[in-house]
Amino acid sequence: MFSFIAAEKTNYPVAVMCRVFGVNRTGFLNWERRAPSDRALQDAWLTETIKQIPDASRGVYGAPRIQAELRMEHDIRVGRKRVARLMKAAGISGVRPRKRWKTTIQIAGITPATDLVERQFRPTSANMVWVADITYLRTAEGWLYLAAVQDAYSRQIVGWSMATHMRSTLVVDALKMALARRRPGPGLIHHSDQGSQYVSLAFGRAARQAGIGISMGSRGDAYDKGVVSHCTPWG
Repeated sequence: MFSFIAAEKTNYPVAVMCRVFGVNRTGFLNWERRAPSDRALQDAWLTETIKQIPDASRGVYGAPRIQAELRMEHDIRVGRKRVARLMKAAGISGVRPRKRWKTTIQIAGITPATDLVERQFRPTSANMVWVADITYLRTAEGWLYLAAVQDAYSRQIVGWSMATHMRSTLVVDALKMALARRRPGPGLIHHSDQGSQYVSLAFGRAARQAGIGISMGSRGDAYDKGVVSHCTPWG
């Protein structure tokens, strides 16, 4: 009954409605002071709407993405700070800081190949020096690892491979794609870091069969790693 009186108090006097319905006016005023505000009711409704966004409850989306989702999909315009506050109150953590995965994994007791390039990453023609690296990509299905091979002369990606693992087949498949697309002549050098994938027997066998010289940069060389790290099909 109090809810009805609150809804109609702009049309009829509260005292009259309380007398008609046989309720205590003081009791109604106390109830009204305890009743949730319009802001609180809106917050409760927004929280339920946020929970209906599938990627919010799984922690994939943070406040900025949820704010955009509310605007584009539900035509709800709300501030980012308010979204963040409601998510925190509801126990929705949002996206977590990205973990820095280690893609260069060395194997004890195995000697890496000699550095045949020695920072000379400006060959005079194509298919003289290829540089390679592994990186990782976050997708809706989880992490994907990307191995890419780049021609140091043209800066074009000549081969690449993606997988959910970092086994040696990842880099072997990228090399095979590059060989099939470019069909290089003798004298080609493949340069990479000292990761376990590149020092593996499988990769060494594939390179030797193609007549490619294997080169690896020195451990922890920031300049060398900086050149190789640009090896992405979209970069």
